[in-house]
Amino acid sequence: MLSRTADSLYWMGRYTERAGNIARGMQVALRMASLAGSLQKSRDEWHNLLVATGAEHGFKATGRGATPEAVIAWLALETENSSSIANCIEAARRNGRAVRTALTVDMWEALNDTWREMRVRSATATGQDALPGFLDWVRARTLLFNGAAADTMLRDQGWLFVHLGVMLERADNTARLLDAKHEALTASKDEGTVAYAEWQALLRSVSALRSFQWVYHTRLEPKLVAELMIFRPELPRSLLACHRRVLHALEGIAEATEGRRGDPQRIAAEIHDRLAKGRVEDIMARGLHDWLTTQIDRNIELGNAIQALYLNG
Repeated sequence: MLSRTADSLYWMGRYTERAGNIARGMQVALRMASLAGSLQKSRDEWHNLLVATGAEHGFKATGRGATPEAVIAWLALETENSSSIANCIEAARRNGRAVRTALTVDMWEALNDTWREMRVRSATATGQDALPGFLDWVRARTLLFNGAAADTMLRDQGWLFVHLGVMLERADNTARLLDAKHEALTASKDEGTVAYAEWQALLRSVSALRSFQWVYHTRLEPKLVAELMIFRPELPRSLLACHRRVLHALEGIAEATEGRRGDPQRIAAEIHDRLAKGRVEDIMARGLHDWLTTQIDRNIELGNAIQALYLNG
């Protein structure tokens, strides 16, 4: 496979997943903001959302204050923000169009129809009444694309690069979500309603609130929330589950390219080994924030290594 084809497939997967992840984060921030008054909550949900989406630096450069309206506009529609939902959908469709013949009909229709409807919705998407429905729509379209890819794409190199992009983006998002809420996760389980609501919000951001009850059969505790999102392989968005799939995809790519392997496989194996052997008690004792910062840096290192070995041609 040509490197430019692999590059387009990989980034199509990443941008589509990113759009859905940002929508998830915005839904949780809206929910927490609506509870802020009754909870007398002091933590800034909108600033946390910028941190979780990796958009804080770009937003600060604009000189705007982190008001709900400014953050929502920046993350949803802002053309200057390369990772806004609108730009992610645009970039995913552009990459998909470049490799149209490598996609199935269902995948292309999911991408193209999303792009076309986004152009219609953009005029009113961030209105107070329209925003919840818009975010639901973005999540649904991401699920549609992922489902189309999973159900219709041949399990060849093309699939491996799409899947690799989706899983690496998902792993990065989970780590950033946890880091944005690390203060809430280091709070005592007896701290009260505010902390409990934040633990719920964190689980909702990865659609895991019911999963927590299914796995643990107990009240929310910060240590268990962290464990579920980092180490439990049953949860599709846990760091371990995502990096297990990343490693599997990279091994498949190496086999499909006549054994062409290098830093991506080495880094991915190191990350997976760290997760597979880790214990949440050790992480919480040594410092969750420092551990997650290292994890995010390693994700970036892995992405750079993938780009250098397979995608820069």
